[in-house]
Amino acid sequence: MREAALRSHRQAGLARLYSASALACLLACGVLTGPALAQDVTDVATKVPSGSQMLLAADTLVYNNDNQTVTAIGGVQIDYGGNKLVAQRVVYDRNTKRLVASGNVEIVNSDGTKINSQHIDITDDFADGFVNALRVETPEKAYFAAESAERMGGVLTTFHNGVYTACEPCEDKPDKAPTWRIKARKIIWNGEKKTVRFENANFEFFGFPLAYLPAFEIADPTVKRKSGFLIPSIGYNNRLGVGVKVPYYFALSPTYDLTVTGSGYTKQGFLGEAEWRQRFNNGQYTLKLAGINQQDPGAFRDFAAFPGGYNVNSGPAGDPNKFRGMMGTKGQFAINPRWDFGWDILLQTDKNFSRTYTIEGYNDAVHQSSVYLTGLNDRNYFDVRAMRFQVQENTPDGNVASRSDKQPWVLPSLDYAYIPDMSVAGGQLSFNVNARVIRRDDLDQAYFTPYVPGSGVQRVRGIEGESGRLTAEAEWKRTFTTDGGLQLTPLLALQGDVDYLNASSASLTAVNQMATNVGAADDMRSSFARYMATAGLEMRWPVLFSMTGSSHIVEPMAQVFMRPNEQYVGGLAVPNEDAQSFVFDATTLFERDKFSGYDRVEGGSRANVGFRYSGAYDDGWGTNAIFGQSYQLGGRNSFDSPDLVNAGADSGLETSTSDYVGLVGFSSPSGFSGSLSGRFDEQTFEVRRAEVKAAYSGLPVSLSAKYAFIQAQPLYGFTTDRHEVTLGASTHLAENWRVFGTGTYDLQQSVLVKDGVGFAYNDSCFTYLMTYSESRDINTKEVSQNVGFNLSFRTLGDFGSSQSSIDSIQ
Repeated sequence: MREAALRSHRQAGLARLYSASALACLLACGVLTGPALAQDVTDVATKVPSGSQMLLAADTLVYNNDNQTVTAIGGVQIDYGGNKLVAQRVVYDRNTKRLVASGNVEIVNSDGTKINSQHIDITDDFADGFVNALRVETPEKAYFAAESAERMGGVLTTFHNGVYTACEPCEDKPDKAPTWRIKARKIIWNGEKKTVRFENANFEFFGFPLAYLPAFEIADPTVKRKSGFLIPSIGYNNRLGVGVKVPYYFALSPTYDLTVTGSGYTKQGFLGEAEWRQRFNNGQYTLKLAGINQQDPGAFRDFAAFPGGYNVNSGPAGDPNKFRGMMGTKGQFAINPRWDFGWDILLQTDKNFSRTYTIEGYNDAVHQSSVYLTGLNDRNYFDVRAMRFQVQENTPDGNVASRSDKQPWVLPSLDYAYIPDMSVAGGQLSFNVNARVIRRDDLDQAYFTPYVPGSGVQRVRGIEGESGRLTAEAEWKRTFTTDGGLQLTPLLALQGDVDYLNASSASLTAVNQMATNVGAADDMRSSFARYMATAGLEMRWPVLFSMTGSSHIVEPMAQVFMRPNEQYVGGLAVPNEDAQSFVFDATTLFERDKFSGYDRVEGGSRANVGFRYSGAYDDGWGTNAIFGQSYQLGGRNSFDSPDLVNAGADSGLETSTSDYVGLVGFSSPSGFSGSLSGRFDEQTFEVRRAEVKAAYSGLPVSLSAKYAFIQAQPLYGFTTDRHEVTLGASTHLAENWRVFGTGTYDLQQSVLVKDGVGFAYNDSCFTYLMTYSESRDINTKEVSQNVGFNLSFRTLGDFGSSQSSIDSIQ
């Protein structure tokens, strides 16, 4: 073996050989230009660091001055700038300036691309060349093969009788046909236009010809952005009909682009969409427009749910909802490393257009339009935003069941949190500030019999008019650990609020009616200030038990909070906008303030007592549990004090001794897991609320089950018990094939709320998905049906329905 390390200034003849050999290494991107790789050689050459040393190893090195050739023979290995060439023979002709490598030639580019061939013949400037029996593997696991390939003019590379696939070859059966591949008489790569053209091409699926295309062209996959048609999609909805969506992409600049999409529906006609995207050094924004002139608005009429069947989608009687459209924009910009500014805004001709036509990014059931400013630095946080909650529903405004017209404007909401770096009296001090200003144009009230105004006002969920609140809170706590392991955490907290209210006469009337109906005082105030001071002590004693094959931690825990009564409660004096949602369970047992927002503040002295447990087993099993109870020690119980939404009613905390709450769960190494949580009457142990979950994840079957029970809560508008069960299953029928399904059944209403079934094929380069789903309105029993499918070919693209229709049942 003879080795030499050569530099460009030594022995011109050898230098030309090494330079040409190095270019052969770079051939990995110059010749392998099927649809996976397409880079100009000059682009690749720049990847070689300047001044790189070239290493050559060969059994024999022959100089022929008569023929002006330099030949490396036997075990030739060349390494230059991370690019490697291995061959049995390499010849460089200084007269023709051509490089010929032969005999089990393998080129490994610095990016990991591999080329295998028996013969490579190319000029040293890579403008022209020829390769025999070419095989290529890219770092992205894309594969090419061709009987021969030639390069002309440094721009065009032509593969003769070429094959392309993104499927990895089978290790056990390397000659087995891949899931899919494209065979073409010619594959022409244009390095200047960055396109790949297939001529006389056959698309094969599992080895069988599926489609013949005389010619088609795709963008070079190494080009991230190029104008052209994107993969179309197809779907079905019983109100819209069969829909076909065809997008076209305009790559206008490296920093901005435009996508125009046309969709045709058999029942409703043509839907046009356009999305503009633009990037800057510090952020980006998007602008989306969509519109349709509905051909058959009457197809949306729902006679079971609305008088005459007329709704938002159909339009009112005599005025069908023909033209519908939307404009949406999103953006986010970094002002500096700590501050971000952004927005998410939706405008539409009616409140249900984007959801009906599944406008991507704007089709959620409740869309939150907002403009915000956010700052984050270490442990300090600041957020201010203006918000508008847009309920996308089919119920017309003015209908007693409508929710959209009753949503507020939040102008603005502010949150600020600050934790000093230094300790205070050996403990942690934290500050929180929250402020909100809310404006609502329509009164939001609920009745004893849902949607029946004559049954009387039961709750006032939202005041028509304007309200505002500013809250500041400080908390200090420090943990002491005794020699016996007992952990004591004293706590001090102080909160202050300033509120104002400008309510309409209709709101004041509704509050007065509610006060009469529930037997409370009507004490609504235009402004007030309040405070809450808390002194608390938390005691925890974690005890570790180690046994043969397992370890367990049992942690008895108790909290005591001393504080005055909550101010301005019991007289319907305080609007409750952000503390309406309330659930007392094992996860909230040890919270200092169990209300979900700042509009309500827990008052009176309270003790929370219980224990936490966790166990770990050597065989991989794990267990956990929480159980406890809460006690009102003194003062007025905030959860037994009525407010405008009856927060706390039927919660299990409205009595001096609360309901019991608990949770127990387990997990296993085999994939089986389960949990049981619930709330139980403090005297009879009757179940008030329960949730059971079980799941198994394994092969060939995965199963999941969930049962939820909530006892009737009349003051919340739920006059009957709620029972619901959800089941899901997925099983592998064979390698890569599976069938799955799910269903949710309302046991109280005896309604199958939603169900779906599907089957799928999935391997490393191809995915096929077919789904069918139904959903039913609990009240009207109306059925909505969706059919979805998706074909995904790795590196080529997707074809099928929008993903939202598929995600709904997986």
